[in-house]
Amino acid sequence: MGTNFRQLRMDVFLAGVLTVLSLITTAHTPGAGPAAGTLAALTVAPVALRRVAPVATMTVIIVAELLYALLGHGDFPNAGAGLLVAMFTVAMMCPRTTAAVLCAAMALLTVLVYEISATPPLWSEVVQAVLVTVIAWLLGRATRNWAREAGRAAARERARIARELHDVVAHHMSVVSLQAGLAGYVLDRDAPTARKAIATVGESSREALTELRRLVDVLRVEDEDPAPPEDIAELVRRTRAAGLAVELTVTGERRAVPADLAVCVHRVAQESLTNVLKHAGPAATAHLRLDHGAREVTLTIRNTGAPAAAPAREPRPGSYGITGMRERAALHGGELSAGPHPDGGFEVRLRLPAGAAR
Repeated sequence: MGTNFRQLRMDVFLAGVLTVLSLITTAHTPGAGPAAGTLAALTVAPVALRRVAPVATMTVIIVAELLYALLGHGDFPNAGAGLLVAMFTVAMMCPRTTAAVLCAAMALLTVLVYEISATPPLWSEVVQAVLVTVIAWLLGRATRNWAREAGRAAARERARIARELHDVVAHHMSVVSLQAGLAGYVLDRDAPTARKAIATVGESSREALTELRRLVDVLRVEDEDPAPPEDIAELVRRTRAAGLAVELTVTGERRAVPADLAVCVHRVAQESLTNVLKHAGPAATAHLRLDHGAREVTLTIRNTGAPAAAPAREPRPGSYGITGMRERAALHGGELSAGPHPDGGFEVRLRLPAGAAR
């Protein structure tokens, strides 16, 4: 974990306040001289550097606490506030072994300080002080784990956004590229076909912008759910308009599914059809089958490839698009397979639990 100037400034302020309070308390303690004041200050002043050097900070505080007690000035100055802050910081920022060793050292210090105290304490006081030490350590570890999970959640969210951007941009730009090339090729010979291709370019561009705006809106307002994408039939219609022959088959009893599962199915279908547009050749066809089973939803997309002499290019099984689809399926407790079909072409199959929800 790193630190910044604002955090350092807060730590310096906290250390300054504790040091002043410690010096005031020591000045009013009978028999406490300059040495006692210096040691009392050293039990809290290092807190200013707790994020920069947590182990060194706690070590200095432990030594100062022990010397303060050995000189006969009493128990912990400031009720051991500096020591507890240092323990929490070490547990939060350092590896488990380091934190455990320093926690044990702090517990031992607590027992020693009470043992050499002028007024022998009750055993319950010693146990209570040790428990406070352990609690400070546990709170630090819990904070560390929480921060780690928060970081992982943020990384997963960034990956999800990256997949969304990839799916949206790759699909629509593939359609735009294909139709723009077609329009340029037939512009002088077949004006109606060129106009249709240009209209498809405009429609796909507008849809891409709409989806991108929706994604940006989700980023701006995190507590709002994204609007569901258009259904599979609409996706097939747009793909057909882009020039790919697509056959759609829907089987089973259609049920209401969670929004994130619907997005997963849609994005996998979109990415797969985009791969057909990019890799399978102009004469390829695709068959999309969506089966609503009792326990799972299965989506299968198979392309025939180009029947011409030149074989169609298949998407690489380890490509970013297929990897992203697999990750998306795994997030919903499903699985995705992708590879050449025995009868030719390429097949992508997605299987998701019917009740999957995150």
